[in-house]
Amino acid sequence: MSSDEFSVRLAAALARHTGKPAKLHDVQRLTGGANRTTMSFDAEAGGQRRQLILQLGMQTADPASAIEPEITPEQQARVMIAAARAGAPAPRVVAILEPADGLGEGYITERVAGETLGPRIIRDERFAAARRLMARQCGEILAAIHRIDLAEAPFLARLDAAEHVAAHRKLADYYGFRLPALELALRWAAENLPRNQRQTVVHGDFRTGNLIVGEEGIRCVLDWELAQGGDPMQDLGWLCVKTWRFGGTEPVGGFGSREDLFAAYERAGGHPVAPEQVKFWEAFGNVKWAIYCLRLGMRGVDEVSIERSAIGRRIEEPLWDFFNLIEGRE
Repeated sequence: MSSDEFSVRLAAALARHTGKPAKLHDVQRLTGGANRTTMSFDAEAGGQRRQLILQLGMQTADPASAIEPEITPEQQARVMIAAARAGAPAPRVVAILEPADGLGEGYITERVAGETLGPRIIRDERFAAARRLMARQCGEILAAIHRIDLAEAPFLARLDAAEHVAAHRKLADYYGFRLPALELALRWAAENLPRNQRQTVVHGDFRTGNLIVGEEGIRCVLDWELAQGGDPMQDLGWLCVKTWRFGGTEPVGGFGSREDLFAAYERAGGHPVAPEQVKFWEAFGNVKWAIYCLRLGMRGVDEVSIERSAIGRRIEEPLWDFFNLIEGRE
């Protein structure tokens, strides 16, 4: 549809869901993820102007997407609503789109100002004070997310560590890719599964790059499409994966220590931290990212995408990080 028709439908949808007709300003498409469209706009009504974000799901041709659970835009919105109730800084949901809106699957949230680019968060002097607080803030936020009652999100897939490893084994097999380092890493994961796993709501992609940051620290947590039921230590380990440090020297997202993260998580009411269990998820996180590199690289070949193909070429980096971690080198 044309941009004018899209804006008309968006304005009508916003009025339908909020009960307040509004004039839209500055509707623009932002850089989004591989499976969604993100747009920012302002809505003026009654002399007030609100800054908003529209997220739309996209149909993808990736046949491997069914192997790993990914929730719909409506489900993402419902998880964000539950997270906000639990005290986590999730985007405030304004509307969940319906078929009558004519825009496809999606939702509208309030827009939160701040920085999301990892290298800037890790290196810029204006975030120096924030970096000193962020490991603690991450612990507190994850404790809140893990307090969400699973009954509030019955649509979430529930995977234990063995099922998680098996799903990624299937992804590697789907592409018929036989890299000895990846084969060894997957075998290690299958043979070193954590015991006594709890099951809570987990974010699934909690890391630097999915956090909106200001000078005072974390303002908002983004990208909830991989939310699921699983071991809460998974979120702590994923945050520590070296790729998400963006060149920073600290193990937690490039900005903090594991000790600060774990202590804050427990103080905020999170489950007792099992460091070896977190280490498993950090190690396996490198394996997951290697397989994501493969997956995106193959999509890049199919779609003639230089960006995705370039990501595919990075598959050896997280595998190198994996072996360094399990062998006690960082």
